[in-house]
Amino acid sequence: MSLKEALEPIFRRLPAVASPEGHVHFKNKLWWTLGILILYFALANVPLFGLSKDSIDLFESYRAFFAGASGSLMLLGIGPIVTASIVLQLLVGADVIKLNLSDPSDQAFFQGAQKFLVFIMIVLEALPQIMGGYIQPDAGLAASLGVGLGAITFLIFLQICIGGIMILFMDEVVSKWGIGSGVGLFIVAGVSQQIVTGVFNWKPDTSGLPIGLIPKWIYIAQNVGADYLLSGDGVMFLLINGGILALVSTVTIFLLVVFVESTRIEIPLAHSSVRGARGRFPVKLIYASVLPMILVRALQANIQMIGMLMAGRGITIFGEYSGSNPINGIMYYLAPINSPYNWIPSLVRESFTSYGAVAPANWQIALHVFVDAFMLIVGGIIFALFWIETTGMGAKPTAQKIFNSGMQIPGFRRNIGSIEKVMVRYIPKVTVIGGAFIGLLTLVASLLGTIGGAGGTGLLLTVSIVYRLYEDIASEQMMEMHPMVRSFFGR
Repeated sequence: MSLKEALEPIFRRLPAVASPEGHVHFKNKLWWTLGILILYFALANVPLFGLSKDSIDLFESYRAFFAGASGSLMLLGIGPIVTASIVLQLLVGADVIKLNLSDPSDQAFFQGAQKFLVFIMIVLEALPQIMGGYIQPDAGLAASLGVGLGAITFLIFLQICIGGIMILFMDEVVSKWGIGSGVGLFIVAGVSQQIVTGVFNWKPDTSGLPIGLIPKWIYIAQNVGADYLLSGDGVMFLLINGGILALVSTVTIFLLVVFVESTRIEIPLAHSSVRGARGRFPVKLIYASVLPMILVRALQANIQMIGMLMAGRGITIFGEYSGSNPINGIMYYLAPINSPYNWIPSLVRESFTSYGAVAPANWQIALHVFVDAFMLIVGGIIFALFWIETTGMGAKPTAQKIFNSGMQIPGFRRNIGSIEKVMVRYIPKVTVIGGAFIGLLTLVASLLGTIGGAGGTGLLLTVSIVYRLYEDIASEQMMEMHPMVRSFFGR
């Protein structure tokens, strides 16, 4: 018996959300999506019972695209789902696990394996944080309840696992009964919340300025002299501390993503049986979407988690940390860039002084930027190629879908091979170009920073996901009006 045959019965017995037996009406999909979104916000505001205030959030810098909430049931966010996807895609892409993802049985095995890995990753991401002392139990609560710290620690671990499992099934509900994907929905919810907070929050930060953009400008207008603001230092102050650079970056990224999402190559199609029935198959510049960027950043996050856990055990060969920030070693170069404070030399020195650490030299800062650029661009290409193969967006599955819908490419014979040859001309090349471009765009957004500290990656993902969600809603409405269109989409 092969390993696949041995594991298939286990995967089939995993708990799953039941698929709809027939077509789900558009209004019902909206209600399911809205209900899951409300549930997500509710769970993100439920604190972990027994958690000490001295706990350290290992993924503080990655909250924007991990869609988690520090200290709550949603502590892990979509981290386990994304990490499981990375591991499985790498194994399949390297032919360690041999699967033909155009085969429905292999596709079902892949989905079962991914869900099984998610359960493992929930434990593997929660346990090290507890064992490493980053998530700490409340000693006062333990004393008042008359139990040991071990009991409170186990209770915290149990809550984190329950939250991770709930995120998994909430994602599955949205994918089967709602619109879009739960992973995308949760990212949009988390980043949108950060942006709104970054615009209106009156709470002061460490520098004494309000966090929100509008309160910050009001405070500067009332308390900072015009002579200083018109000087060279004052302009720099307004750009960085005043949030003008973050505002310009946010607006620019928004417009760029909308433009790029609308850039596409359209392959003409004609129906083989109905004369005059024509259509177009769009191959977008960002064909694999921006979700591969989540995989790149998640890979960096897991590398940093390993580094922090090793440093916490006194193993500093790969680097030392101040809280969740690497201050030297290879882990410093592998850390993602999130704002100007990570690459402008004067701001980097300011940050390292606050850590009580020695600031890196200019060549080290430049190398840090180069490594992050390399990981984003090359990683974007690799994960984009993996993504289209594992999600059925490659040339062969796409040709099969077009053939099954009764469409053909004018001037070519009506068979899958002819359609596939045309798709091979465009899809792989556009995927590589799109993966590199979205990696470069993520780098630029990360260098400039964004409103609310959402990060370039988080903002990029949010704008792209919202645009795709808009397209999904439009296609759902079209299918409600013209039920025959469902056959083309395989619904």
